[in-house]
Amino acid sequence: MQPPPIVLASASPRRKHLLRQIGLTFDCIPSGVEEFIDPPVPPDEHAMILAERKARDVAFRVPGGIVIGADTIVVLEGEIINKPESADDAVRILHRLSDQRHEVYTGFSLVEVPGLRTMTRVERTEVWFRKLSNTEILDYVRSGSCMDKAGAYGIQDDFGAVFVRRIDGDFYNVMGLPLCNFYCAFQEFTGRGLRP
Repeated sequence: MQPPPIVLASASPRRKHLLRQIGLTFDCIPSGVEEFIDPPVPPDEHAMILAERKARDVAFRVPGGIVIGADTIVVLEGEIINKPESADDAVRILHRLSDQRHEVYTGFSLVEVPGLRTMTRVERTEVWFRKLSNTEILDYVRSGSCMDKAGAYGIQDDFGAVFVRRIDGDFYNVMGLPLCNFYCAFQEFTGRGLRP
């Protein structure tokens, strides 16, 4: 029996890379959902709600298959740190993260079409930054790599990687998709593995 088609509700190059890493073949249809929720929602719920909204948004646009939605947020001292709005904003964010511990939450959602059967989960990782110099921050921001990332950094970037002195949790979660959690959820949801 032919497995159902898979659709990633994202244009994120990092999520594409991670899904290919575990053997998935999929199409991409980016969601048009606004990444905003009222602040009182706890961060784990915030990430799950947005992931599910993104998956369902795309699910209503495809005839069949499994839609994957995901959302990653950075949280510092209880405040959600979004993607930077400008280079100056990225500099401000990185100064705030410097020499601090923050949390990264990624929610992901699997939605089956038709029927809209749904599974949504979340992963949390703690990240510690070393103290960053102003020059390091400015050089990184000038590279442009930080502009499409929550928290204004990518742990997988050539230079962004050296900002992180320690993590507690799933490394891939910080990249944008917790592979172990996702792999197990996908097997449970579909009843099949990802590799032979």
